[in-house]
Amino acid sequence: MEDYLQGCRVALQESRPIHVVLGNEACDLDSMVSALALAFYLAKKTHIPESLLIFRDEIDLHALQQAGQLTLILVDHHVLPKSDAALEEAVAEVLDHRPIDQKHCPRCHVSVELVGSCATLVAERILQGAPEILDRQTAALLHGAIILDCVNMDPKIGKATLKDNQYVENLEALFPDLPKRNDIFDSLQKAKFDISGLTTEQMLRKDQKTISRQGTKVAISAIYMDLEAFLQRSGLIADLHAFCQAHSYDALVAMTIFFNTCNEPVRQLAVFCPHTALRVTVCGVLERSHAPSLKLTPAPSIHPNLQTYLQGNTQVSRKKLLPLLQEALSAYFDSTNIPSGQPETEGVSREQVDKELDRAGNSLIPGLSQDEEEPPLPPTPMNSLVDECPLDQGLPKFSAEVIFEKCSQISLSESTTASRSKK
Repeated sequence: MEDYLQGCRVALQESRPIHVVLGNEACDLDSMVSALALAFYLAKKTHIPESLLIFRDEIDLHALQQAGQLTLILVDHHVLPKSDAALEEAVAEVLDHRPIDQKHCPRCHVSVELVGSCATLVAERILQGAPEILDRQTAALLHGAIILDCVNMDPKIGKATLKDNQYVENLEALFPDLPKRNDIFDSLQKAKFDISGLTTEQMLRKDQKTISRQGTKVAISAIYMDLEAFLQRSGLIADLHAFCQAHSYDALVAMTIFFNTCNEPVRQLAVFCPHTALRVTVCGVLERSHAPSLKLTPAPSIHPNLQTYLQGNTQVSRKKLLPLLQEALSAYFDSTNIPSGQPETEGVSREQVDKELDRAGNSLIPGLSQDEEEPPLPPTPMNSLVDECPLDQGLPKFSAEVIFEKCSQISLSESTTASRSKK
């Protein structure tokens, strides 16, 4: 693989079409390994020197796109960030392991399966397509990424599906000298949780995702330490304010995770938001959620703009938290009727928001998809051996905002038709 990666650097200096396999912005182990291994597999031709790795900011993808020399494959994500929206026409394939966002997914071949690790899907692609190219180095990368992402395949955690287990076992059968699972997990976990020397901003950006609705942006960061220790950081509130202002975030949700002395995961939540109405709405949705239930217990807070919780249900990862935060943004706009770009900070009580949440919940129409023209991802086929079907938690919710938007579209369509008829 090192020879292959060295060849990639040479190829960048030549004026010829470039086929890029792009991982997500977080660049976590699963994303990086999936991109490396899939690119290696597609080229037919892994302790890898850092100097051989090519990172996103080393390539002008937009210049390649304008020159007609770019083809993209997205792994471990399927929605390009807004700054790369112009690259969507270059996306030829998607390989991901999270629920699809139909409104923003590229119009290309999309392969999605809700396994614990995207590296599992890359391992499957290689072993089914060209097993002869799989060397120990690449197998070790895939093996380690799956084990880390699936928390050492622990059934109590619930992240590993049958397919994840299957391909870990397949890799171990092909390369019996791979490190023992416990050893590789402990080593990678120690590296993942090593935040020594990082500033608060670096900790927040280390593993971060962003969602937005009508110009309101919420950042969701994974923090690999005890919440109490995080809250004791010097100048924390000022750092949180500065972080949100620098990146135009209206709210920040931090999910801390660490392992106790019994090697059991502990998750905690912190919601930082200077806008009272938005903070109350987000906290209300998280506290009331039943699918999934976070089993939140409020914890003492150090500042009025910061609400903290102990999370009793440790199986609710950040990925499962994202739909709840999307729901919270919808409820926020439904309850406050605040125009985009004008966040409310005073005068909205929790009781007012609660009433609006109840009203919106009672108005949901069961049995309908969120968008009739772009239906949600169908249930995963039973023969895929996946234990997380998109419909496991019930039918998709139909928000009041979507109903309003759909009615507006119908009204506009009827108005346009009537106008044409008069002409």
